[in-house]
Order: sequence, then C-alpha cells, then structure tokens
Amino acid sequence: MIDISITIVAYNDEEDVKNAVYSIMECTAVNISKKIFIVDNSSKKNHLKVLEEKYKEVIYIHTGKNLGFGGGHNFVLPKLDSKLHAIVNPDIILTEDSFSTLIKFMEDQTIGMAIPKLVDERGNLQAVYRQELTVVDMGIRMFFPNFFKKRQSYHTMQQMDYKKPFQVPFAQGSFLVIRTELFQRLHGFDSRYFMYMEDADLCRQVNEQSSLWYCPYTAVIHKWERGSHKDKRLRKIHLHSMLQYFRKWGWKIW
Repeated sequence: MIDISITIVAYNDEEDVKNAVYSIMECTAVNISKKIFIVDNSSKKNHLKVLEEKYKEVIYIHTGKNLGFGGGHNFVLPKLDSKLHAIVNPDIILTEDSFSTLIKFMEDQTIGMAIPKLVDERGNLQAVYRQELTVVDMGIRMFFPNFFKKRQSYHTMQQMDYKKPFQVPFAQGSFLVIRTELFQRLHGFDSRYFMYMEDADLCRQVNEQSSLWYCPYTAVIHKWERGSHKDKRLRKIHLHSMLQYFRKWGWKIW
C-alpha cells in the first residue's frame, strides 16, 4: 500500500495538467510513495500520455468521453491502494512539499479529509472554506455577488483564524486529501452530479461519518477560473446541480 494516490481530471487543459504534475513531482519528498492518475475526459487530441512515459508514478487513462468532474475521479476508485487519496484540480500548483505536511496532519485519526491553505498567484487566501450551504447563500453567490457582503463574509468563514486548524462544513473540491478507505466506502462522488456541488455533497458526507479540517501549515496555488460565472452553459449546469443538492439534503433556506 502506497502513502498517497492523486487524481487529476483533465478536460482540454493540457498545459495546466502538465504544470500541476510537474509541481507535484518536483515538490513532493522522494520518500513519499505515490501514484498520480490522470483521467482524461478531453475531446481534443493532446500529449498528456507523455507524462506517463516521463514518470513511473503517473498512470494516464483516456476515458473516451466526458464523465464529468465526479465521474472522472470515481473512475479510479477500484484501482486505489493507498492510505490517503488526493483530489486535485488541473489549475493547482505546488510550491512546497504540501503532501508531506498533509500526511502528517492527518495522522490525527479523527480527521477524515483535509484541505490546505488555497491561495491565488499573489499569495492571497481564497474564500473556498464555507458554512453549510443554504438556498439564500447560493442565491447570493450566483445572482448577487456584489451585494450582501456581511452575509457573504459569514458564509465564507471570514471570521476564522486561518493561522489555526478548524473544522470546515464545506471546502471547495480543488484540493482535498481524504482517507482512501473512507472515499471508497462513500463510493466516491455522488453520481447524480455531472459537475458542481459534488464537492459540497462529499464534504457533507465526510462530516457525517468523520470530519473535514482546514490545515494552515501548507499552502498551494489555485488559479480558480470560476467558469460558471462567465459561461451561460456552465451556469445552467451549476443551477441544475444546486437543485439536485437541495433535493437530497433538504431546502435549508437560511
């Protein structure tokens, strides 16, 4: 059994995927045993298989169709033989040995899943740590992002001390490390979500059976494109996923 497995789901973002893998290989201690699964949902021809040829730790899988975010990550569930598993976005860059820090952090057996400090390319902390989702908070996020600042500050946990660990109800799924046994027991991401909200759903399931914690001791760069705010098609998918989430977990208004 290896220390950690990592999955990156690719979708027409070849350069980002390559840069993410390069940073993982460069920054992670050689004594950490790992496998990096690249699950390629891309429609365009690319050269990602070269990463498998370059690094013995990389396994490249071309699915032949777009399985979505959760479906792509779930594709490797039967192949995982690790203590911990990392869900990593293509737009992530490591600048330090974050996996060694997170592995040590998760030696606390009460922690089922962890998220590090996510920062932008200037080092600013990103608002990816959130309270339990409500209809009001998602409505503000989708339709009134420039209003209700006090409520948004509460929802994104701005009052917390980010120099210390704390439990998180919902952390964005750009970089999560989960116990592999727990991820497999939950059957990965809920298949009813094609894209968006599957991370909120997973976090809720983890907090029901274990706990999700913020780890302040390491930071990773996250470019964060926020695609659904710019693309009408993606916004429609996001709204559909929100509907699925509240149907499953209940319509908590406030």
